[in-house]
Amino acid sequence: MPSTTNLITFTLLALVIILVPGPGVLFAVGRALILGTKPALLSVLGNALGVGVQILLVALGLGAVIQQSEVLFFVIRVIGAGLIIYLGIRAIWQRADFSLTTNLAAQSKKTLLRDSVIVGLTNAKTFVFFIAALPSLTSPELGNPITQMLVMGVIFSSIGIVSDSAYAIAAGQARAWLAHSEKRLANFRGIGGLALALLGLYMLYEALIH
Repeated sequence: MPSTTNLITFTLLALVIILVPGPGVLFAVGRALILGTKPALLSVLGNALGVGVQILLVALGLGAVIQQSEVLFFVIRVIGAGLIIYLGIRAIWQRADFSLTTNLAAQSKKTLLRDSVIVGLTNAKTFVFFIAALPSLTSPELGNPITQMLVMGVIFSSIGIVSDSAYAIAAGQARAWLAHSEKRLANFRGIGGLALALLGLYMLYEALIH
């Protein structure tokens, strides 16, 4: 187990990273405005699973290898940005299509989950944070470093799921209220799509300049 000091330090860092709205929050809010609360919560879970894979990679020592390979790291970031841009543009294009909710309900939940896992897995913000924080906050004398990093990863994921779910539920409730007016709902679907597209463009910009 990590030391109490390391756990407290990591938890405080995680709170800062998670509670300041970033890609995870914007993705959850955008999905809630477009699809509703339940699909957004599924997206939060998928995003958390993707981030969990990042944690596992870093704990096993593969994270540093990926980061040191500039081409591989760049490709991963571009794929994630491209997927979010695609989801955003599709939402804008279909904002007035009120069969969208029905179509998505019929769509396999695995598809929604898969897209969200990819978004979480390609989140460069959390990946760099894990590479910087997890190894530096382990104490080999207290036990297996991999176990310590996984424990801290569980803490991060738990906080992230609760925080992103709260944002998703709030946005989903706003969307439910707006559902009384098709025009307003279409506008907010467009806003959700625009938020996702802009988030993807920002992530792409970050990938290109770093």
